[in-house]
Amino acid sequence: MMLRTVDVGERRARLAARHRIAPAYRAADAVEAARSMVCLHGTDPATVYLSTWSRVTDFSAAELDAALYRDRTLVKHLAMRRTVFVFPRAALAAAQAGASNRVAAAQRRSVIKDAERAGLHRDGAQWLDDATAGVLAALAGGREATASELRSELPVLDASIDYGVGKSWGGKVSFAPRVMTVLSASGQVLRASNNGSWRISRPNWVRTASWLGEEIEPRSESEGLRDLVAMWLGAFGPGTEADIKWWLGSTIKAVRAALTELAAVEVDLDGRVGYLLPDDVDPAPSAEPWGALLPSLDPTTMGWFEREWYLGPYKQQLFDTSGNAGPTAWWDGRVVGTWWQSDDGAVRLHMLEDAGKEASAFLTAEAARLEEWLEGVRVLPRFPSPLAKALAAG
Repeated sequence: MMLRTVDVGERRARLAARHRIAPAYRAADAVEAARSMVCLHGTDPATVYLSTWSRVTDFSAAELDAALYRDRTLVKHLAMRRTVFVFPRAALAAAQAGASNRVAAAQRRSVIKDAERAGLHRDGAQWLDDATAGVLAALAGGREATASELRSELPVLDASIDYGVGKSWGGKVSFAPRVMTVLSASGQVLRASNNGSWRISRPNWVRTASWLGEEIEPRSESEGLRDLVAMWLGAFGPGTEADIKWWLGSTIKAVRAALTELAAVEVDLDGRVGYLLPDDVDPAPSAEPWGALLPSLDPTTMGWFEREWYLGPYKQQLFDTSGNAGPTAWWDGRVVGTWWQSDDGAVRLHMLEDAGKEASAFLTAEAARLEEWLEGVRVLPRFPSPLAKALAAG
């Protein structure tokens, strides 16, 4: 049986509506914007706001603050690839079962091993259990506290391990953040209100049930994986097994099991096998030419493992050696340049190719719109791309 072909043009057209980045398809609010992407990348706090700005008309930072901290319809949570994401609340159960529990187990093993190696306790598991119990007790009654506050109150957390002994770059690593990572990934605590601006992450920690009014609904790992793969295919499909495995931080075996359970349909992606949901196989309508400025680590730029179809030859310029994407300028479903800010906060474009007059005019207008929204605030990406570094250095 011959597979239906989904060419590069159709894949790019799908982005226009599904990722809410074409102006005609922008979301009504921050929750809809996050839902359209499954979740938003939250490692760099500014990315969440700039990714939402790209997808919501007349967006304000206060709107996202309200969703995160007042209404709690969006929740920061540690999940795929040990990364912080902002999830719509309805997606938390799938994320916990399909990704976060696996991260928690791996982190727990690592902390136990290092605790024993550091001589904190002959039984590292007991030490970690005591530490987590202490944190949960300190956060009882809905209390919020920073990691520093918890460390100062709980002697069990005031421990560290040496690294790089004898080296000029050696030092000590505190166990406190690692304990919070285990608690966070296991769904017992969440990042609550923020003590910094929208560009800075200084979270208070809180027990999950206190913040949400309930615990995260327990599901089996297979159910969580299935639901995450379904959400990914709905937003990012078609994609390959390698794309889904990378995004999940899981295994090919788990991906194949989820695809089978979903009865995913195979399609031809320029000679590679891709997948779509069974109710999403009809050809996508073409889209009018569209453009966008996306921040570093934006979920569209980071959404696939195999990126040539939208990134072209620009990987070395726009991604660092750890695989983190820098700011990007898009035209008609592909990356054509980058953007950066000068010392005075002005938004500047740097085109990597001549995309035409229409593209130049639109992206120039978008740069002006972003500059107006930022109001002179300068955003420094936590993981700047090689090109961004070069442009900032002049």
